[in-house]
Parts: sequence; structure tokens; C-alpha cells
Amino acid sequence: MGSISRSISRRGVVRRHRLTVLLAATALTVTAQGALTAPAGAASTRAADVDFATHCVPPPIAGIPPIDGTTTARIAVDNAAPKVGDTVTVTYTVVKPAASNPTELALPADIMTPTGRITLGGAQTGDITVAGPKKNDPVPGRGPFPSFSMTGTFTVTAPGAITLSPGDYNIHTSYILELDTPCTVTNPPAPVSETVTATDGSGQPNTRAISLGSASGSPGARVTVTGSDFTPGARVTLAGRAGAAQTADTATVTADGQGAFSGALTVNDRATTGVVAYEGASWSDSKGAGPAAYVVIDDTPVPGNSQKITARVTAGTLSMTQAGDTVDLGSVESGSGGTADGDLRTVTVKDHRGGTAGWSLTGKVTDFTGPGASIPASQLSWTPACATEQGSPSTCRAGSAGPVGSAGATLASAPDGTRTGGEFTVDARLSLKVPASTPPGSYAGVLTLTLT
Repeated sequence: MGSISRSISRRGVVRRHRLTVLLAATALTVTAQGALTAPAGAASTRAADVDFATHCVPPPIAGIPPIDGTTTARIAVDNAAPKVGDTVTVTYTVVKPAASNPTELALPADIMTPTGRITLGGAQTGDITVAGPKKNDPVPGRGPFPSFSMTGTFTVTAPGAITLSPGDYNIHTSYILELDTPCTVTNPPAPVSETVTATDGSGQPNTRAISLGSASGSPGARVTVTGSDFTPGARVTLAGRAGAAQTADTATVTADGQGAFSGALTVNDRATTGVVAYEGASWSDSKGAGPAAYVVIDDTPVPGNSQKITARVTAGTLSMTQAGDTVDLGSVESGSGGTADGDLRTVTVKDHRGGTAGWSLTGKVTDFTGPGASIPASQLSWTPACATEQGSPSTCRAGSAGPVGSAGATLASAPDGTRTGGEFTVDARLSLKVPASTPPGSYAGVLTLTLT
């Protein structure tokens, strides 16, 4: 949030008055795909941790009975105020698993692959499959499993409040043997951890949606894909995704008279991170659904006298920072009026999510209030500029020049694409029209920048 303040100083012996305009920016706020610490006194929100009873079944080889315990978890979203048709990325974090290492054998780092489901309620119902990377701290024998996070997406299909509750999850370990420890919610659904409020979108929103029968499998496994809201009778392609790229794993199904289908996709590519479904010859945001998170468990045996070497590239965040906290918009003489000009402190946007979604940086401003008078928010205008760092997959677009106002305007954006991301530098020339009748004094308003 940037705070715009305005002060007036007197020079000489009460002969003329000047309005000195000062822009003092405290901190920018990020909503959706990134987060920055807010300054003291600023409002902030976070997803709620919830506890729920869980029934975990250790691998049969462990020879121990099921574990009934309590899981602590939370769900976070990248957009808490989406429109119908928007795709929302969700993160399911198991803060404290109910299960522990069921054996006396210590487990090394990076051998656990978690998968799970999130339950939707309220204005939209259904399940979201989520998956996490093979990454964990070492686990001592009989020691508690560490915290882990899983991500997935869903498409908003209806306006209103949509609740998200943590669901069943599975911990797959790849060490000596391939073992699973599935944990189910004892009394579903679990408590609500997060709520998003969706609004009607403009035009014809894409409400197509898919769900998977499982969130992981060995190379060559068949995963059931169920879809809804596709065009009745349409030929639908099911495909694997490795990040933003489509793999060679494809299958086709035909939607029924209600636009629904159920088909199977054989997933062989070990780099697969998700599954999509779409109408037409190639992927289209307007006629596709997904990706639904999916993990291929690479259980290929290592030959004798060999070592398997793996590396991971994990998704980052969408974030922004600002350079400095004060902008001097110059002076305007009381009684004469005019414009006070200056430059917005440079904003740096970093999109390290590695997906297909673009971003938008918008701003809105309040009226500038002072001693018995105010300057309307509509009097602040900007001329945005945006530069893309070399090597960035996306290209930054500057917003249109014009008033900022209380309703807001776009400062910069980057479109959706088959591959997005990068780093961007955003600037703007600011101009405030000060009426001649503005009394001397100190005036202040608030400029809020929001990244989604």
C-alpha cells in the first residue's frame, strides 16, 4: 500500500502559499500468487490451520495396526476473489501429519512424495487433486513425518462463497521398497480452512472442469479422468503435462449429451506434473480444463553398481517489491492551482511460478483530504511504463495512461500463455491536478497497488 501525502509550506511574510506534494510509499500489497510482509498497522490475512481426526493405514509390511490421530493442515489460494471461469491455484499444507514413520528404519531425505485431495463446498462442490514434490527432511525410526505441501488447481464455475476443506492424503516413500501410507478424514468433510468469494465474469466463462481418479501412479499406469461442462458430443483430448508443455501421453473421449465424460489416460512420461482435457486440435484456455495435479512415481530399479541421479525444479511465487518509500510531486501555489508531477517508485514484479497464468498489477487511490477540503481521487493520473528483463518467457504490457481514481486502473500486466514467467520493471509518471481553490494545508490520500 502506498500512502500519498501532501503538505503546504509558507515562504516570506504571508505573501504566497505553496502546496508541496509528497508521495510516501510504505509497502506494496500482493494478493493471489505472492505475499509480502505488511507494514505495522496494515491488514493482512492468512488461511486458517484446522485440526481433524484422521485414519492412517501403514504399509502391510510394517506389521502394525492403523493409526487414528489428528492432522493439522491449512489451505491457501492464489486468488481469494476470482471470477467465474478463472483458474485458482491451491496449496494444501499438512502442518502436522497424523502418521509417523511406521518402522525402526530411519528414512533419508527426499524420498517422500505426497498426494491428496481438497474438498470444495458452498457455491461449488467437488474435489481437487493435489500433489507435492519428492522432498523431505530425514525421518528417524518411529519418528513423526515432517510437514509437506501439495498444490493443484480448479476452475471457478459458479459465483458465491466457495469453501475449501483438507481431504484425504497419501504419503508415498521410495526407499528400498515403494510404500504408501494413506490417511483418510475420519468424519468428512474436515473443517473449512479457506473460503474464496467468486463473482460473475464477463462474456461466456469457461466452466469446464476435470477430476482424476488418482493423483499419482507408476510409469504406464492408467488414470481415470472425469470431465463436466464440455460441449455435448465434443471430441475431447486427454493429455499429460510436464510443466507448461504437453507430453506424448494422450487419449481421446467423447462428451455425452450433458457435456460429461469419463476416460482413461496412460501416463508414461516421468516428467508429468498434471493432466489436462481440451476440445479441438490443441490446448486452448477457452475450451480446456486443468491441469489437475498428477505425479509419476519413478520406481525403476537401479542396476547393480549404479547410482540414480535426480534433480528438481520447484515452482516459485509471484511477488513484487518497490524501490524507496518517498516520491516528491513538487509544489503547487495556492490560489493558482495546476499539476504536481513526479514518478512512482519503481516496482519490480517477479513471476517464478513456472506455469501458464499471467498477472495483472492494478492501482486505486482515495480522495486526498486536508484542512476542511479534499482533492478528488479522479484528479490523480498516471502514464505507466513496463520493461521485461531479457530471457523472460512473458512480455510485460503497460497499462493505459489516464486517471487512477477510486475505481482503479491497470498499471501493468502479462497475458496467459503456454509458458509464462520472468522479471519485470514497472514505472509510472504521476500527475495530480490541484484546483486553484484548494486551501493551504496538508493533504493525504492512499494509493494501493494489487498484484494478481
